[in-house]
Order: sequence, then structure tokens, then C-alpha cells
Amino acid sequence: MRSLYSRVFLITVAVILASSLLGFIISNVYYHIQLKSFNDQKLVTIAEQIKEYAEDDPERMEDYLHNAAALGYEIYLTNAQGEDRFFGSEFRKQDLSRQAIDQVLNGEVYHGVAQFPNKLFITGFFDNRLSNTVGVTVHLDQQIYALFMRPDVILQFGELRIFFALIGLLTVIISIALFIFSTRYLVKPITQLTEATKQIAAGNYNLRLPGTRRDEVGQLAGHFMTMSRELERVDLSRQQFVSNVSHEIQSPLTSIQGFAKVLADDSLSPSDRQHYSTIIEEESQHLSLLSRQLLLLSSLESGQEAITRTTFSLLGQIRQAAKLLQWQLEEKELSLKLSVPDTIQLHGDEVLLMQVWMNLLGNAVNHIPNGRSIEIRAEQTAAHHLIYIRDTGDGIEDEHLPFIFDRFYRADRARKHTGRTGLGLSIVKKIIQIHDGQIEVTSSSEGTLFTVSLPRL
Repeated sequence: MRSLYSRVFLITVAVILASSLLGFIISNVYYHIQLKSFNDQKLVTIAEQIKEYAEDDPERMEDYLHNAAALGYEIYLTNAQGEDRFFGSEFRKQDLSRQAIDQVLNGEVYHGVAQFPNKLFITGFFDNRLSNTVGVTVHLDQQIYALFMRPDVILQFGELRIFFALIGLLTVIISIALFIFSTRYLVKPITQLTEATKQIAAGNYNLRLPGTRRDEVGQLAGHFMTMSRELERVDLSRQQFVSNVSHEIQSPLTSIQGFAKVLADDSLSPSDRQHYSTIIEEESQHLSLLSRQLLLLSSLESGQEAITRTTFSLLGQIRQAAKLLQWQLEEKELSLKLSVPDTIQLHGDEVLLMQVWMNLLGNAVNHIPNGRSIEIRAEQTAAHHLIYIRDTGDGIEDEHLPFIFDRFYRADRARKHTGRTGLGLSIVKKIIQIHDGQIEVTSSSEGTLFTVSLPRL
């Protein structure tokens, strides 16, 4: 398996090679489109100047052509009799056609540079061949000559070519070295994150990653730490959930087993037998309620609970919930105030939302002292229905508020054996979430307020 460093090295080399090739192609295309004709015209101008000097002083023409060659030009001189003379460096390829020579001997200008074929990977400026020249007519001592010339690139730019080639090579080498070295700055935190994933997979959530960076990698490390803490919390919640379920099931089972064994005693009085039978029945009902709520919560969280959405009156549901709890309200002498407009129509699962009001109202009834009051109020905004359930109990301590929607969490541990499962508010929150709503709770010594927000139609 290739390491990230080797991949970065290979990608860097590939990018440099690809960019160099692409740069050469673009430059070559630019030469053929824009510079080639300009270079041809410039050479024709120089050739015309050489021609004028040679025709003005024919006796010194040969010396002049040698001097021109020494200054960086390759020159070819010929006539109709085939007398050829070369000045300067040798052409790599002597491929000038007879037609081109005759053209110049007849007084025309030869534009071999401008007419050089466009080739993707060959730049005409550096192609040292006789056909890649310009030609002009020279008249000397009643003789007509054809003079062809082009720049001697090696002579003109020899040292510069080495200089720029060295610059390019060193730039590539130093760039690769610096890029590979600087890549450690990028790769190291990713390597640390890779190691951290292994630790998380092994169940070790106590991770510490460098958080000093302010770039995307630093943000990734921060999000990774947040994810690690959340996973740790979820894992602890799962363990606590298993422990709570085991305890909630074990307690009634122990009571059922114990009292069932006592009932087997023939000497037991009828009244005691009736009392123990009642306890077994109550514990069985508690187990049944627990199992039903666990199944409901599981189906809600997995999305398997079928949601049947209808439109119904909120006031009708609240009145029905109050009617079902009426005997408990009367027993504790609690007053219930309703302020719910009959125009509010909810769109959702009527059965599930009924459980919301029953749980929230039932919690208030069970946890506030006798003689207090409960208020249910509702209003609607442009986008939401807002339902407020407020009681005048003693309130919930601030340290418990963040956890009251957790499964099996009870703010008052003394009420552990009241027959309630500790799953009600978890179910409430999940039902509201699947209806795209929200629930919030605030509390003080003067009471507790649950606020339910549900989207309008």
C-alpha cells in the first residue's frame, strides 16, 4: 500500500511534468500563431540590410558574410550554376527545394520561417534546417545570387540556454523537495487522525489532537474531537441504557418470583394471599408497560413506526387527555386551566401526539404537590403551532434539565418505584421530532414550562 507521502510525491512530479508539457504546448502554439510571422519579417529586414551592404561593396562581401555569421547567423549563398557557399555553423538538414532557390533567383523573397509547418512538439525557432530560413536576391558583378539565412540559436543563446535550463531544472528539484517537506505539515495531522480512528475503533475515546491550527485541517481535528466526545457519550448512554433496562426488568421479576414463592405456602391467610397477588399483578403491569414503551421507542428511533397523518383539533385532544386524568386531578385537588383556541388544527399522527399530551400532563400531575395548578395554553404563528404546558410545582434543578429527555433519567431518584418507567419524556421528544417539531423546557422554583413547537399545514 502506497503511503500518503509517496502519493504526494508522485502527484507533485506528475503535476510538474504535466504543467511543463502544457506550458510548452501553449508557448509553441503562441509562437506559431503570433511570433513566427514577426520573426520572419525581422529576418527579412536583416537579410535586406546584408544584401544592400554586399551590393554596395562586392569585394568585401565575403568578409562581411563571415562577420555576420560570427555575430550569430547561418548563411547560405548560391547561384544558378550551383556554386554553394556556407557561412557560420552547419545546417542540421539541407532540405531547401530547388523551387525555393529558383524563386529567390527570380527576385522573389523566400519566407521559409513564416511558412514552416505548425508542429505541436517542435518549435520552428529552434529547428536548424535550411528550409527554415528567409531568402533574398543579391546582384554581384553581373551575377545573381540567392542568399538564405536564419539565426544561429546556439551561438546567440548558447549560454542563456544553459542558464535557463539550469534555472528550470533547479526550480523543479527545489520545488519537489520543498513540497515534499512542507507536505509533512499537511500529512502529519491526517496521520494523527488515522491513528485516532484506530483508537476509537478499539473503544478508546479519550483522545487529544492538536487544536492550534486555524485552517481546514484544524477544523477537521476539532470536529473529530467533538465526534469522539459524542461517541463516548453515546457509548456511555448505551451502557447506561442496558444497565437501566436490566435493572428495570430485574426489580419486578425479583418481586414476582419472591411473592410467587410465598403464595405457594398453604398456611398463607386469604388476605395476605390477596395482597401478594395484587403486588404480582402490579409488577406484571409495570413489566408490560416497560416492554411496550421500549418497543415504541425502538420503532420510533429506527423509523419503523408507521405515521398516519390526519388533521384534527388540538383542543379536542387536550380535553380528552384531561378527561383521562380527571380522577388524578381531583385526587390531588389540582386546578387545570385551558387556553387553547378551537381554531388550531394539527396535522400529524393523532395517536402518537395524544401520547405527547398524556405524558406531559401526566408528568405535571404526578410531580407537583397537592393543591397546585396546571395551565395549558396554545397559540399559532405564521409557520408554527406553539403549545405551552406550565405547572406551579417546585421546579426542576438546573443540573437535571439537560438530561430529562434521556431514557430512564429521573430527576427525583426517590420516585424510582412509583410505577413509571422513565421513558415518557424520551418518547415525547422522539414523537415531536418525527413531526418536524421541537420541545424545550425551562424551570424555576415557581414551576416548570414545557414548550412544544409543531409546524403548521
